[in-house]
Amino acid sequence: MSAAQLAIGTVGLGSFELTGGGTFINLVAATTNALNGALPARRPDHYKNFTVVGILLMALLGGIGGGVSRDVMVGRVPAALTNSSYVVLCLIAGYIGHRLAYSEGQLFREGLFQFVTSFALPWYAVVGAQTGADVGLPVVGSLVLAVVGPTAGRFLIDVSCGVPPKQFVRGEWFVAVAALTGAVWTALDQAGLPRAARVPGRLHRPPHRAVPGLGGTPGHQTGRCLPP
Repeated sequence: MSAAQLAIGTVGLGSFELTGGGTFINLVAATTNALNGALPARRPDHYKNFTVVGILLMALLGGIGGGVSRDVMVGRVPAALTNSSYVVLCLIAGYIGHRLAYSEGQLFREGLFQFVTSFALPWYAVVGAQTGADVGLPVVGSLVLAVVGPTAGRFLIDVSCGVPPKQFVRGEWFVAVAALTGAVWTALDQAGLPRAARVPGRLHRPPHRAVPGLGGTPGHQTGRCLPP
């Protein structure tokens, strides 16, 4: 069974896409990462008297920072810039995180933070490894993307808050989990297991067509391929 057969049909409106080619799961992961980015607003080691705008920006860093970094590293236009759903859902999650963190009598809950991380991290690691395989990177390069995808957003948040990035703190586990997840996916992919869906944002080249009145390979005369 091919990836296209396993993928959910596309549902969206204009620049907003909600499903299709793994988009829905990526949106859920981005939204939970955005919530994860907003929740540290009340955490003692991150608390900096943030404004609402500051918390929303942290949510954006957490939600799309990793995916944008991953896509830029392989020369792709980040899906978060072509699908408006990413930014809108991340801002909504950021506002929810703001309300959770600053509700009267409610302190930051470490359990919720860990739960959100445990969902988004493995999925982004898989997407990173699949991206590396799609563009032809060797195994080590794919593993680097598997780590960058789920951790770059948190790195940006920690640096913005003036605290040591979580990746550099002893006893933290999420870098190792991301690398292990990417390694397992890579091993299964090389063993020939079918993929559930293609990575959103994967480039699809249009079919070549010949220039009327000219011979040779389509697009050969101008050095480029003409759009359909």
